[in-house]
Amino acid sequence: MTDCDFLLVGHGLAGATLAYVLRERGYRVLVYDPGQANSASNVAAGLMNPVAGKRFALSWRAAELLPAAVEFYQSLEQRFGQSFFTAAPIFKIFGSPEEQHSVLARSAEQPWAGFVAALVTTDPGLPGVHAPHGGAWLQHGGHVAVRELLAALAVEGLRDGWLHPAAFDWSQVVFGPAGATYAGQVRARHVVCCEGAAAVRNPYFSWLPLTPNQGEVLDVECAELSAAQVLNRGAYVVPLGDGRFRVGATYRWPPFAPGITAVAREELAARLTVVTDLPFAVVEQRAGVRPAVRDRRPLLGPHPTVPGLSFCGGYGSKGVMLAPRLAALLADALEGHGELWPEASLQRYNALQPASVS
Repeated sequence: MTDCDFLLVGHGLAGATLAYVLRERGYRVLVYDPGQANSASNVAAGLMNPVAGKRFALSWRAAELLPAAVEFYQSLEQRFGQSFFTAAPIFKIFGSPEEQHSVLARSAEQPWAGFVAALVTTDPGLPGVHAPHGGAWLQHGGHVAVRELLAALAVEGLRDGWLHPAAFDWSQVVFGPAGATYAGQVRARHVVCCEGAAAVRNPYFSWLPLTPNQGEVLDVECAELSAAQVLNRGAYVVPLGDGRFRVGATYRWPPFAPGITAVAREELAARLTVVTDLPFAVVEQRAGVRPAVRDRRPLLGPHPTVPGLSFCGGYGSKGVMLAPRLAALLADALEGHGELWPEASLQRYNALQPASVS
């Protein structure tokens, strides 16, 4: 029988960050994950954008989440001797005079907490970039090489024995006063579901308002396009180095076709042609399914009726910015001190839980 303090199910960004935080605090952690190359975390461009969306709104709790995320990823760079986080300005291109005027009018209220470095009303002359109406320069953001980060952690986990590369069978879990046992082989004080979009099929958490959302991205070669910043206009264009860029992402609500689609490829290519007139070649296309939530806020915390069971996820498209700080908050709660942010606690949906859970 293997004993651990925390048994985590899932090693995407949510599970990996929580597992790391718990291990750093000295706990025995065991993680089950079958390994999926097309998971949302492995497909993501890893963009950390403090001001986003059509409304050009400040991201939720950006002032607290972004610094914590940067510190976390830089600590992992030191641990593994690899580069994972790239600090980069983001140029949000104005698509029309009307959009430009709208943002300029809002800027008088200074609603972006210092994340907007400058607003320009003419083409800044970035190589290959079509921006006749100017745009907004965003600061304190960047992007994370999520696939490489998770791979480095997985190598360590397999070597040290805390990562078990197998699917988890929830029907084999038995919860009791002292914790849980799994398949007669593992004893854990606490179990945490970090399954991402797959949690919609979890027998303990299927009542949560998770809606799987499929996103596709393209990796393209465009040698002459400016790579000194992330570009954003209807799609993000993230520089990967050596003249390559990641373009994304699409949003498809159920029902959606599994895997990559020609429709998404055409959509993303069309979005890129709005940003640049330069020729480009698509070198890779990938698709993943995000764990989106009805109110666009994460889901953290204990199951309302099953002791020793918690949930960590619902990060949607903001995982790289959310995961480090929320992992620390949930770890505090699991230790019995500190409180979860009310707008991130799954308790806001407790009324949706059915009368019995199997």
